[in-house]
Amino acid sequence: MYFQENSMTATETLKHTALHSLHTDLEGKMVPFHGWELPVQFSSIMKEHNAVRTAAGLFDVSHMGQVFIEGPGALTLLQKINSNDISRLKDGRSMYSHMLNEAGGVVDDVIVSRIEEGRYLVVVNAATRENDVAWIRRHGEGLDLEIEDRSESLAMIALQGPQAAESMKALCLEAVPLKRFGAMKLELFGRTVWITRTGYTGEDGFEIICPHELATRVWQTLSARGASFGLLPCGLGARDTLRLEAGYLLYGSDVDEDHTPFEAGYGWVVKLKKETFIGKSALEKQVSEGIQRRLTPIQLVERGVLRPDAVVSCEGEVLGTLSSATFSPTLKAGIGVGYFNRPDLKSGTPVSVLLHGREFPAEVADSPFYKRS
Repeated sequence: MYFQENSMTATETLKHTALHSLHTDLEGKMVPFHGWELPVQFSSIMKEHNAVRTAAGLFDVSHMGQVFIEGPGALTLLQKINSNDISRLKDGRSMYSHMLNEAGGVVDDVIVSRIEEGRYLVVVNAATRENDVAWIRRHGEGLDLEIEDRSESLAMIALQGPQAAESMKALCLEAVPLKRFGAMKLELFGRTVWITRTGYTGEDGFEIICPHELATRVWQTLSARGASFGLLPCGLGARDTLRLEAGYLLYGSDVDEDHTPFEAGYGWVVKLKKETFIGKSALEKQVSEGIQRRLTPIQLVERGVLRPDAVVSCEGEVLGTLSSATFSPTLKAGIGVGYFNRPDLKSGTPVSVLLHGREFPAEVADSPFYKRS
């Protein structure tokens, strides 16, 4: 199993989420991650991964950012800065999208929820939050709207797994009927919270966004309900193996400002029929000329663990390096993705991976590696 911790300087002070003391009480192994101290695991990455695939798991994702945009100009702004068509959102619905730069590179991948007409919630990545907020404010200048970054005052807990809905019954019956990519605002324990039904694991799940003072109560309520069927607290390690199996991108590794949605295999989030959005011209040109590289999944033929930055070759020609890689607990095999200079590679094509000075046989795989039945 492999998880790459983020480096930090000796003088850097790590931020703590509202659940930090609970994590230490549970003896979570804490690591630095984009300026935060977060649990990489509690029991083991393998156990936590399997719990999410078979029962349920709880993740503290409070390091992610929550940006609220409201007003008559909110939709205009969101349409401008997103590749997806935000105008298609109805009240109580969410959408995955990419915010792009003028070259078509990905500024961040985000979840946009329409709470009600003229009011939206944008969930952004921890590593890009400050840049994202500045980007949003810059392009919102002159529009009739308000932008509020509430990331410092809100916690975010992800409940994931086939028993997620059953666990949610103990916390909020109103949220159980939410459809996939649904969103709602409601009162819980006397405070305003937001609940979405998206996920980053390939399983069913919910996200509870709440004030810091509710975080421990929310976590403990869900944990108590799930104890009878195997719910486990989960860390960043299992989150990484689960998302890679399910074909989800990790910003900064698999996608960034130098790679476009088409190169990442996420062309479905690009709606070129929209009148205009930042990066549209560059993407139209890329479609016309064809992409020169593509994020490609591979799987080891022999049992083993793949590593990020491992060199991948085909018939003696170097294709590229892996951006994300791990051992898949579900497939019992080494898996990874990387940008290769042959975008036409078909599933099953033999390749080799250089690990520890030795070439290991692998093959191009289907994406995603795992899909919920």
